[in-house]
Amino acid sequence: MNFKCTLTMDKLPVRQWAIEDRPREKMLQKGASALSDAELLAILIGSGSRTESAVQLSQRLLHSVNNSLSALGKLSVKEMTSGFKGIGEAKATTIAAALELARRRNGSERFRQESITCSKDVYTLFYPLLCDLAHEELWIALTNRAARVIEKVKISQGGVNETTADIRLILKPAIQSLACGIILCHNHPSGNAHPSPQDDALTHRVHDSARLMGINLSDHLILAGHTYYSYADEGRL
Repeated sequence: MNFKCTLTMDKLPVRQWAIEDRPREKMLQKGASALSDAELLAILIGSGSRTESAVQLSQRLLHSVNNSLSALGKLSVKEMTSGFKGIGEAKATTIAAALELARRRNGSERFRQESITCSKDVYTLFYPLLCDLAHEELWIALTNRAARVIEKVKISQGGVNETTADIRLILKPAIQSLACGIILCHNHPSGNAHPSPQDDALTHRVHDSARLMGINLSDHLILAGHTYYSYADEGRL
């Protein structure tokens, strides 16, 4: 009697899988640039399940956020573990850590620019830090006499709609660094860059308090996704 046997991919030894199903090997052979977002994500995930490979799991995860890495960066560890079978806490934290490293790399590269000459420079400086956040954060950039950034400092973190700021916490690092200028920047997770009355009040308070110390408030930027509002551009400083 003759028996026919059909092997599925998940029952084959890993070395017999097609190169597309082995992203690590593909990266070693062809380089990281040859991999898709899903394949790079699969390397972080490490392994799939009995029913799907790591690449398939990664494709499903990316599909849930319309293949947007920016949207993926906004998912919390809890959202990834509760919404996707096959992704536990270890895999979710690995993904979150990798995306955070990418943000910090972009931020460090922009930090080395020559000087801040316009609101677009401020946006470029803070976008990697604030673009994917689901909550508000307030940051400052301290500049020297040549308008070169000498330090970035996170002042406070709030909820979805607002964050609080202590003027003393803003001025303290500026005084310690002997900065000549301060730039405020915070994000609006809602996507609406228009300033609130609280934003206006904070801007005026920092402007007046900094001026007493001989420090200039150069701008206050509200970052909302791919757009922003600049108090300096609007002639409100």
